[in-house]
Amino acid sequence: MEEKRVHYKSDKISVSFAPEVCIHAAECVKGLPNVFNTSKKPWINVAGANPEEIIDVIERCPSGALKYELIDFEQKLEKPKMEKTKITVMPNGPLMIEGNLTVNKMSGENIKDGEKLFLCRCGHSPNKPFCDGSHKKAEFVAE
Repeated sequence: MEEKRVHYKSDKISVSFAPEVCIHAAECVKGLPNVFNTSKKPWINVAGANPEEIIDVIERCPSGALKYELIDFEQKLEKPKMEKTKITVMPNGPLMIEGNLTVNKMSGENIKDGEKLFLCRCGHSPNKPFCDGSHKKAEFVAE
């Protein structure tokens, strides 16, 4: 199942956002409010900062809902591939899983591929096994 992404482009960078993947950690809004502002339409303004600043904030996005691609740069930045899978238990939140990941149903049907995924621990996400941020509303508490 391919995730739906909304794209925002300038002549230097293309930013994409997958609303169904977002866990609403707000790293983007806190990190670069002149680019990521949910009270404006469109809420992403790629002209609001230089590509390096935008990349820095996108790489802090815990869910991977935000991604970027550099356009017409002589030297594109390459992100190194992870060798090990890493699982982090987020306090009062989901499991963050990082690596070269594939999630399949028992039938073998692919649900999602990615390098960073968040799995629900609270049981309240309607998008199981993935986190959608429902743990905040449910006031889920766990180490």
